[in-house]
Amino acid sequence: MNHYTDVLKKYATFSGRARRQEYWMYTLFNVGIIIVLAILDAVLSTGPLLVGIYVLAVFLPSLAVTVRRLHDLGKSGWWYFISLVPFIGGIWLLVLTATAGQQQPNEYGPDPKAIHA
Repeated sequence: MNHYTDVLKKYATFSGRARRQEYWMYTLFNVGIIIVLAILDAVLSTGPLLVGIYVLAVFLPSLAVTVRRLHDLGKSGWWYFISLVPFIGGIWLLVLTATAGQQQPNEYGPDPKAIHA
């Protein structure tokens, strides 16, 4: 839960770097919430209302943490748009977010793993 709140503290911060752990814990937490809200939507027969509201609420921090994750790899946030390439784009973004970040400082800042050590 700590990584989720860390991301929310940086709600729309697109600068800096995000470790793999920060990104994936945030993503896992979001998937869990979306599953619970989807079940509630089904039980309450509200369609995708609750899920839709939640997804809209976390869109900006999700985009920001993804951009910071790409920065950790030494890549521009514009690489996010690789996900729009049919078939392979989403897979490539998944591979990028799962790749270890650069261990040395890069143009986006110092290694966040060294900061948290």
